[in-house]
Amino acid sequence: MTDTSSRLAWSTPPAALAVCGIGGVVLAVAAFLSNDGPGRLLIGLAALGLLFMTVVGLRQRPRLAVEPGDPVQLVVRGLAGAQRYTPQQILRVRVVNYRRLGRRMPMLELDVDHQGDEKLLIFGRWDLGAHPEDVLEVLRIQLAR
Repeated sequence: MTDTSSRLAWSTPPAALAVCGIGGVVLAVAAFLSNDGPGRLLIGLAALGLLFMTVVGLRQRPRLAVEPGDPVQLVVRGLAGAQRYTPQQILRVRVVNYRRLGRRMPMLELDVDHQGDEKLLIFGRWDLGAHPEDVLEVLRIQLAR
């Protein structure tokens, strides 16, 4: 049986972030060893991109979480820090399929009332580390309490 807290927090899998970090370091070494100027630039940019993705992924852990309590709060972490939303601030939660790279990709959409303005938050499988449909099920159960 899985731990309840692990089912209430979703983020990019640590293994994926480790692979991104290792890939970034390998590309940085390859850029350093390259003799071709334009190739060095492109490889270096790819290395910076992977290392940036790793840092962002680590900074935003967990990306989405439900904090039990009275009232239950939905916590969304971003680069600027965590934002908390009560069930009354969550206007709509749904899974929408977007076309990406010729495939239909499910994305979790949250419409929230953020300081009087409506804000749309979109999470993919990379952000959640789980299928968005599974996260939607848990969110509906937790936020209905």
